[in-house]
Amino acid sequence: MEFTDLVINQYVADFILPFTRIAALIMSMIGLGSKTIPAKIKLAFAVILTIAVMPTIPATHVERLISLTTVLLIAEQIIIGIMLGFVTLLVVNTFTLAGQIIAMQTGLGFASLVDPASGMNVPAVGQFFLILSTLLFWALDGHLAFLQFIVASFDTLPIKENMLDSASYRELVNWGQWMFATALSLALAPITAMLLINFSFGIMTRAAPQLNIFAIGFPITMTAGLIIMWLTMGNFLTHFEIQWQRAIELSCKLIHC
Repeated sequence: MEFTDLVINQYVADFILPFTRIAALIMSMIGLGSKTIPAKIKLAFAVILTIAVMPTIPATHVERLISLTTVLLIAEQIIIGIMLGFVTLLVVNTFTLAGQIIAMQTGLGFASLVDPASGMNVPAVGQFFLILSTLLFWALDGHLAFLQFIVASFDTLPIKENMLDSASYRELVNWGQWMFATALSLALAPITAMLLINFSFGIMTRAAPQLNIFAIGFPITMTAGLIIMWLTMGNFLTHFEIQWQRAIELSCKLIHC
């Protein structure tokens, strides 16, 4: 076999284009895309996975490797990978948002921690929900499911044959409403309970104005918030399963499977 320029360009294109799609998913997916994982480890994992799936991917048929068409193809692969990885971020951030809502309503928002994934300060309750949802993501083999999605996307969205239409972007944007709806429904029970507690404090202040409501109410509110969050923790798994199923359905729509 002669290694001509066309053969070398074909081999490079068959590696570079799938690699950019897989690497974009790994860099943006929850867990694997965390800042705590060195970039070299993620890059090596993307290279190994690309080499493993290359025999099953159809040929790209790129005529010129260095051209504007190839640049556009690479950009398209990056967008596809980021879109799938962004779905996992939406699922996990749903429960982080719910934890932040609960923390602000119960007075626990003063305790904040640095999120190692994003590098931002988030309430401790939100960080707890983030860790819990991430563990459930790993327990349900979410990383394997999305790696399977990215491999299957080479059949449903072949390179250079099918471009993403605007409906795919619209589906992803519209799905964001489920993030806020699920976060609100998960935090609804603690919010309602804290509303009743604050209402009782208002009646107490009206009946006995000489009481220092701030000195009494603040520790009671935080303690009640912790108890209510513990009593309603059983709803977490139910909401996560529902949100996870929605994420799977959205991913199937994005890659047209």
